[in-house]
Amino acid sequence: MEDNKKEIINNAANTEDVITSNMDETAVQSGAGEAVAVAVAAGEAKAEKKAENKGEFISDNVRIVSPMKLVLKRFFRSRLSVVGLVMFLAVVVFSFLGPVFISWEEDEIDRSQSQRTFYEFSYYTEIDENGNEFSYYTSSINRPDNLNIHAQAFTYGVNKYGKKALHVFGTDGTGYDIFVRLMYGGRLSLMLSFLVVLVYTLIGVIMGGLAGYFGGWVDMIIMRLVDILNCLPSLPIMLIIGAFFDNSGMDEGIRVYFMMGVLTLMSWSGTTRLVRGQILSLREQEYMVATDALGFSPWRKIFKHLVPNVMPQLIVSMTLGLGGTILTEASLSFLNLGAPGTVASLGRMVNAAKEPTVLANYVLDWLPAGVIIILAVVAFNFIGDGLRDALDPRMKR
Repeated sequence: MEDNKKEIINNAANTEDVITSNMDETAVQSGAGEAVAVAVAAGEAKAEKKAENKGEFISDNVRIVSPMKLVLKRFFRSRLSVVGLVMFLAVVVFSFLGPVFISWEEDEIDRSQSQRTFYEFSYYTEIDENGNEFSYYTSSINRPDNLNIHAQAFTYGVNKYGKKALHVFGTDGTGYDIFVRLMYGGRLSLMLSFLVVLVYTLIGVIMGGLAGYFGGWVDMIIMRLVDILNCLPSLPIMLIIGAFFDNSGMDEGIRVYFMMGVLTLMSWSGTTRLVRGQILSLREQEYMVATDALGFSPWRKIFKHLVPNVMPQLIVSMTLGLGGTILTEASLSFLNLGAPGTVASLGRMVNAAKEPTVLANYVLDWLPAGVIIILAVVAFNFIGDGLRDALDPRMKR
């Protein structure tokens, strides 16, 4: 038996040599598929023969790679994805670990005397109608303030514990340390964006799953509600709600969370459309027919078999939505509709640039906040593009 097996393998190897030497152009054009199949079989036979002689098997040299490892490999193969991930981690470390090493707190005002004291003297001469010349002096004295406002970068102040502490980027017009406000502002933007995206994604998955699976009047009601939400202008509605809050006397500490809750309720329509479209195509697959035959409940079919197959698209949508949410929060704070003055917010820090004096003379009051916003949004967009390419099974590179 063993001799017959070795003879068959030797004949297959010899067949490969004969086919390769005698195949002309006409044979390649007419029977290319058959020749390739025979050549592949012969190649496998030769490989098996060599492995048998060495006492090894082909399966011993095959490494099984999980789908997650393939996704990570594709993701880290893209340079932009790696750059985005590094930028995101830098913003996270700066926002969440940075305050540990700073001697100032988020709402702490530097009440030491200002270090910016200037004395300016000017000399003027004028000639009247009779030709007489008059000379006089003017002086401008900027005395120390009770607050250390608009302090220059890398100057020192006294914190609430009476200790001398460094202002890395100086102070703003209120006496807050700009560097520590950047950290807490980035923390607020990241936390709110993740919270909003998770909540409206959950709502979109539920509504889109119900609309895509049941169809009929359920689909019609949910989709008409989505159409109504898409027709509503979000920014004017935010302005109206903000004006209502100003007159209602609502606590400013919970105002920003209420505004983001309203934003969440207005943002789930896009996720609903995405989930509905994917489920409409997936519910006709063979494995869904098998779930019908097994008698699974609709909830089990939707959330255990359909929604997991939509997760790659959802992950990409969530990643790209984080950048948009950060911009929305910054825009609301810029319009004084978001976080109160005592709470650090990147948008409110950029709002300081509306004053021409701050825009021209105190660049550190607003420019670093704009840079943090840009870095966060660009990082999420790069990560989202990388995940979209990595999760697509049709991508070969």
